[in-house]
Amino acid sequence: MNSAFILEICADSVESAINAQKGGADRVELCANMFEGGITPSYGTVVLARKYLDIELYVMIRPRGGDFCYSDLEFEQMKLDIELLKETGIDGLVFGILNPDGSIDTKRTKILTDLSRPLKVTFHRAFDMCFNPFQSLEDIIASGADRLLSSGLKQTALEGAELLNLLNLQANGRILIMPGAGINSENILVIQERTGTSEFHMTANSQYEGKMTYRKENIAMGGKLQLSEFSVNRTDIEKVKAICERKKR
Repeated sequence: MNSAFILEICADSVESAINAQKGGADRVELCANMFEGGITPSYGTVVLARKYLDIELYVMIRPRGGDFCYSDLEFEQMKLDIELLKETGIDGLVFGILNPDGSIDTKRTKILTDLSRPLKVTFHRAFDMCFNPFQSLEDIIASGADRLLSSGLKQTALEGAELLNLLNLQANGRILIMPGAGINSENILVIQERTGTSEFHMTANSQYEGKMTYRKENIAMGGKLQLSEFSVNRTDIEKVKAICERKKR
């Protein structure tokens, strides 16, 4: 089997984006607040990432965490973010919108896709919350998106590999299917073989100790302590390298 593939790293900081490039990634998807699945990063983050990256840079357009059914005001925010970030020299945008019944919001998705041109568009894992994946794929193709990021409606892409393969066959070259979620150097070639796909999405994060020596342990900035206030998640160069080594097998 030809194991050549394209690797996209999801990064939530400029430093992580740079680490992804150093590790050999082909593309970065830039976001903020990965704990909630990623939201739109700040303008400054995007500008700095573009300054330091030579590889492709895609940016997530998501106004908040939670579900993917957005209000009129949130939709206006998404459009404004697209118009602003298109001027930063990025290569693509990443978004997804659902209707309350779990179908793809085709009207709004097409509006955002058209607004994003000439940049490339990825419909993200909002798809994994859809009701009917086969109809949803057709709706996303009709919207004009170039790529679909999905775990195959499962917690990980390995668990969803069977559906991802079916979606890839259904797509038949009309859109690129990119598995994501739970991918690592140990399973990427298995997922590639089971899905027949050639692009993959992962975080490759490790947790690093922060620089604070004075540590007040009884306060959590998020209201409820779920992650340490004194550690930082960052793209691990060695994890990216380990994935890229799989291309040579």
